[in-house]
Formats: sequence, structure tokens, C-alpha cells
Amino acid sequence: MEKLARRVVVWLLATTVVVGWAWADEAPAHQPGIDCPLAKQGIHPSDLRPFHDVEKYIAFLERTDRAKWQRPDEVVAAVGLAGDETVVDVGAGSGYFSFRFAHAVPRGKVVAIDIQPEMVRHIHHKVMTLKIPNLEAVLGKPEDPAIPDGANVVFLCDVLHHVPDPSVWLGKLAGEMKSGARLVLIEFKEGKLPQGPPEKLKLPRAKLLSLTRGAGLVLAADKPKLLPYQTFLVFRKP
Repeated sequence: MEKLARRVVVWLLATTVVVGWAWADEAPAHQPGIDCPLAKQGIHPSDLRPFHDVEKYIAFLERTDRAKWQRPDEVVAAVGLAGDETVVDVGAGSGYFSFRFAHAVPRGKVVAIDIQPEMVRHIHHKVMTLKIPNLEAVLGKPEDPAIPDGANVVFLCDVLHHVPDPSVWLGKLAGEMKSGARLVLIEFKEGKLPQGPPEKLKLPRAKLLSLTRGAGLVLAADKPKLLPYQTFLVFRKP
């Protein structure tokens, strides 16, 4: 029964993507097509990794024990949203934070950006299934954050240490932010921890401050006790 259920889920996901692709290309002029973010980028479902492989990664990102130390609800609350902002979740992954932000800004909008088309597919499918009107999945580019116009908050959780040249990349991100917009930056702390990347990949707090200062951003808030294993910093663009 479990195997049958899994096959049904996989079939439904595949059908959604294929239908989205077909409608994006072939929908009659008098009918609105499904706004498939991958079809718009010219990516066909056959180019994506198998669902089984992606499901395992999503399960890892969404594992229940993560909430104990990631404290997602506390993080969203700490951002201090009024409810009408545009929040951009860069490196959104499975949408772990994106969907929580969408709930926190009922009169606003969330743009979930990821460079992995499989993650964009997952978020887009979930958005359609749950009928979430204020969350959009966007396929990003590794070399450019591509922050949309009008963004009030840019959110980066455990993303910057994956960027090959964080100084250049962060400079582009800051340049795309509007004056007064905030950057929320979360990275793992130094030292031996039960969670996080290898020590050599971590970006120390001093390095984060140096990178953001070089990008022209000003430190607005520092909450060292919010998360047990991660640094939580908020910057503002003058």
C-alpha cells in the first residue's frame, strides 16, 4: 500500500509539471495558462532529476528535528514583519521558510528563489496544491541573486557559505536592493557543532560583517541568542 501511494504521488507530481509545461506553450488565447516557472526558463521535466532522489533531499531539509535548533517560527517573528512586505527568500530550497513567510505577510508577497529547478518544481507544486496566492517560485542563477524590484526583506539562511565568491555576489545583491530594504543573514557559528557544514566552509561573524560592510550595508540588528548554532544578523541598505 505504501509503495502504491508513493507511485500515485510521483505520478501526480509528474503530471502537474508536464501539464504546466504544455499549457505554458499551448494554452489557447482565451484561456489563462498555468504559470509554470520552469517552462518560462525553457526547462523540460525530462531534464530534471528523478523524484525519488529529490524527495530524499526535501525530507532532509524538512526533517522534524530541524525545528528544534532552526526555530523557524522564532526566526520569522524576529524579522519583525508588518504583514504587507515583499520578502525574497534566496536559496529557498524546499520552501522551509518561504511558506512560513507567506503566512506572515497575508497582504504582501514572498518570492522563493532557488538555482535548483527541482526545488522550484517542488515549491510551485505545493503552492498550487495548497492554493497559496502570495508565494511565487522563481528559478535563479548562481552568479546573480536577481532580487526583484520592490523587495522589502531579503532572506539568506545558510546560503552565503555556498557562494564561490561571496564578496562579488553580495555586492550584486546589495546593488539590487532598494534603499531602506533589509537583509536577514543566517550562517552557522564557528566551532564544533552537532549541525552545520565543515569548519572550513563556515563564514565567521567577523567575515560576515566585513562582507556586508564592503557591499554597502549597515548592521541594524544582531541576535546572538536567538539560535543555538547560527548567527542571526540584520542589515539595512542606506
